[in-house]
Amino acid sequence: MSRGGGKGLSLKDKLDGNELDLSLCDLNEVPVRELAALPKATVLDLSCNNLVSLPSDFCSLMHLVKLDLSKNRLQQLPLDFGRLVNLQHLDLLNNRLVTLPVSFAQLKNLKWLDLKDNPLDPVLAKVAGDCLDEKQCKQAAVKVLQHMKAIQSEQDRQRQRKLQAEREMEKKREAEQRAKEAQERELRKREKAEEKERRRREYDAQKAAKQETEKKTKKETVQTRKPTSGSRPPQPPRHKRSWSRSVLRVLLFALLCVLCALAACKLTELQRQPLCISVNALYEDVLAALQNHKTLQNMLQQNSQQ
Repeated sequence: MSRGGGKGLSLKDKLDGNELDLSLCDLNEVPVRELAALPKATVLDLSCNNLVSLPSDFCSLMHLVKLDLSKNRLQQLPLDFGRLVNLQHLDLLNNRLVTLPVSFAQLKNLKWLDLKDNPLDPVLAKVAGDCLDEKQCKQAAVKVLQHMKAIQSEQDRQRQRKLQAEREMEKKREAEQRAKEAQERELRKREKAEEKERRRREYDAQKAAKQETEKKTKKETVQTRKPTSGSRPPQPPRHKRSWSRSVLRVLLFALLCVLCALAACKLTELQRQPLCISVNALYEDVLAALQNHKTLQNMLQQNSQQ
């Protein structure tokens, strides 16, 4: 294994019983895959290296019981560091840690903890204490676990409150949606009822108008069949009146033609024509007959007076 964390010297050569010492190896990263192949190495010393962070798969080394990460440059631990549930001894002396992951509360078997010489959050530093001897380091493990459990419980409560608030909000949205849908249904129902009422009124109006028309028609029919006593005498048929008027018009037209012909034969040069001579003779005869008829009437009148 090389100092950069690559493969060189086998880790088995550094394994002494259940202890694996990788301190002072100038490591920049942890050879997790090689460590996972050595489940017998329950005690791991990675102190005095150049580790800035631990890979997320480091937490798969659940066989670890004792872990020394002191005198590195660790700024934070993996979020699921609590998966190392068999860990009993943890040395984080002289790193650059400010806080611990919430999952740290799951290290229920932790009995010893050293967090000295880290720029810890003031509350966490006060809880951890100095760890100047075995007793203080054991107390630090107990107190830090209690502190992290309290933080985890508070986060769980906040998460529950958030979930509850989200559920309440979802219920409220659902209730509002149901109310909106109910209001829309009521509106559609009212509009449908109004439309039905409008159509009913139109139907009643049409029916009333039809009945009024039928009543008026029936009344006119009755009046036509039963005339009143003071009504006018029946008029002659219209076709007879039309025929009489036509005959009268023909006679008038014929008389007008005769007068025009007589005037033409008397007043114009046509009087020497044979036709006009006959017409003029006929006219003279008719006129003489009329005069004789008038003389006869006068004589009869005188006789009657005597």
